[in-house]
Amino acid sequence: MCESWSEARRRERLSEVRRLRVEVSGAVQGVGFRPFVYRLATELGLAGWVLNDVRGVEVEVEGAAGELEAFRARIEAEAPPRAVVRSVAVSWHEPAGFRTFEIRKSTGGGRKSVSVLPDLATCDDCLAELNDPADRRYRYPFLNCTNCGPRFTIVRALPYDRPNTTMSGFALCADCRREYEEPRDRRFHAQPTACPACGPRLALWSNTGEVIARDDEALLAAATALLVGRIVAVKGLGGFHLCCDGRNAAAVARLRAGKVRREKPLALMVKDVAAARALCEVSKAAERWLLSPEAPILLLPRLGPAATVPVAPNVAPESTRLGVMLPSTPLHHLLLAAVDAPLVATSGNLSDEPIATDELEAVARLGPIADLFLVHDRPVERHTDDSVGWLFGDELQLLRRARGFAPLPVPVAATLPTVLAVGAHLKSVVGLGFGSEVVLSQHIGDLETPEALGAFERVVADLLRLWEADPVAIAHDLHPDYLSTRWARRAAAGDESEGPLPPAILAAAREGRLRLVGVQHHHAHLASCLAENGAVGPALGVTWDGTGYGTDGTIWGGEFLLGDAAGYARVAHLRPFRLPGGDAAIKEPRRAALALLLELFGEAALDRDDISPVASFSAAERALLARMIATGTRSPVTTSAGGSSTPSRRSSGCTRSRVSKGRPRWPSRRWRIRRREAPTRSRPSPVRRPARPRSSTGGRS
Repeated sequence: MCESWSEARRRERLSEVRRLRVEVSGAVQGVGFRPFVYRLATELGLAGWVLNDVRGVEVEVEGAAGELEAFRARIEAEAPPRAVVRSVAVSWHEPAGFRTFEIRKSTGGGRKSVSVLPDLATCDDCLAELNDPADRRYRYPFLNCTNCGPRFTIVRALPYDRPNTTMSGFALCADCRREYEEPRDRRFHAQPTACPACGPRLALWSNTGEVIARDDEALLAAATALLVGRIVAVKGLGGFHLCCDGRNAAAVARLRAGKVRREKPLALMVKDVAAARALCEVSKAAERWLLSPEAPILLLPRLGPAATVPVAPNVAPESTRLGVMLPSTPLHHLLLAAVDAPLVATSGNLSDEPIATDELEAVARLGPIADLFLVHDRPVERHTDDSVGWLFGDELQLLRRARGFAPLPVPVAATLPTVLAVGAHLKSVVGLGFGSEVVLSQHIGDLETPEALGAFERVVADLLRLWEADPVAIAHDLHPDYLSTRWARRAAAGDESEGPLPPAILAAAREGRLRLVGVQHHHAHLASCLAENGAVGPALGVTWDGTGYGTDGTIWGGEFLLGDAAGYARVAHLRPFRLPGGDAAIKEPRRAALALLLELFGEAALDRDDISPVASFSAAERALLARMIATGTRSPVTTSAGGSSTPSRRSSGCTRSRVSKGRPRWPSRRWRIRRREAPTRSRPSPVRRPARPRSSTGGRS
């Protein structure tokens, strides 16, 4: 039988076309990448399909060679604004005979390497809807689209699709379903999308969990409570904020007392850039970052007497800067608009505890602090604090990497095995290295309490589960008493006596294929600086730090290390001295100041009553401290810049005691200090070059 003319023409057309396969990796899920590909392919008249998989986005298109070349060039050049494209791999194949272009269902098999996008602040389009009385999402606290909203804090598994998020329990209404399924709509496959008819709802609770109000009435009641001096715990994207009126010193004092936070500055949330300018100097770069999708807390120079809005002095006592952020969710935008005043918005926790994420947990833990709880019923999968940074010129330097940034990976030059890095003791962060990148967790905090250690263990398990990682090694700090180091040793031994271990860790430990890698603290700083700047070294790393366990058994902190990620030589360091009482010398800067004076001037320093830190001690106390230093009794040797800078700054009018977050810690248990001769006092130079540089004994970091 002769084939029809149309069939013959189809066969002829197929002989003229080619098929292009494209694999895009990076943070390309939850940013509107598939609808972007759909629109691009249909514009160019190409047939085929696009889908999410565990590595990123996969595309197959076929058509004329010219259109395929245009597609390949534009898929990266015109990617959605919030996408982070790490690589684009292409290959050419024989045509398959596609007739249309479609968005296919996601696949979940294979090694998971796709980047999870951080939570993003509310975009301008959604803000316009939020404030438009004619819009069906008017004043809805949970609106979002593919350009904004929760991501990391709601995803439960990869790929990033609604059934794999905490929004899976909210069935879409007909209107939302229509938007969700329309490739030309900006809410196409926006996984957290919702509206008042089908999405999460707001409620105001008492501090015993009793429901007082719901929806918009709840928000307005919370705003009224804040203006009369009450403390309100507000559930946001990654957990709770404790909020109060930043102008009300009594409310701030009560909040500080409840959190057991005596001195550390508190962050302020203001409704817009104009409100920030009323408090601080806001450069153009600062304005860009305040308005950015990351929306971090920025430490900005405060105006002082020139400020047009008063801030209670106990918000940031004795600080020349204020930590300021803009609202990052529709809920916070509505709340700040109703209050129209700067709000203290600090993490919803007690000091050294993780942020509360569940409303029932929050009532139990924060009930003694907060008068009211503004809550909602969208579950938070994992805690995430606000990111904190400051500006050097136009460049943002992060001090705390969390919302808006985590868990975007850091690319590295080498190809890595799968390694879990468990971090140090203070400002804890966990890393997972594989392939050519390191995924960094959100900020965890200081591992000072059982609650903080529990949060650390949950983050470790979460990273391993989300990326289905099977580590071959655990990297840990050399310090034997850090809780992260103890956990690493317990994990490598497969010891579950103090709690369960992640399945991947337990299996690797029991099979004897899990290696422990000790890393010197300041070598880790050098390696991380190289990685962050895309350099491989060797380089000279200068580290001014509080404390780090040294390979010689002393406490390092003012170091010149020459090397790369694989190893280093300690080529110079600050002049060593002893800290009488160890941790006590950090709590009491006058002790460290006296130790420095003894190091420089000998016993003659004990008679210098004209110097404040010396005069603050009695003669008997001076003699006791001098004996401790001379004999090394409870007086560890340090080269720490943190140990020397604080007393030198305070040597005039030195305070007797100090409470400061992030201070160096000197564990009282299991310290093993190598006894050394007392350092010479004949040379006042603050920097000393070792007789022989030491190589790393801590392995690769």
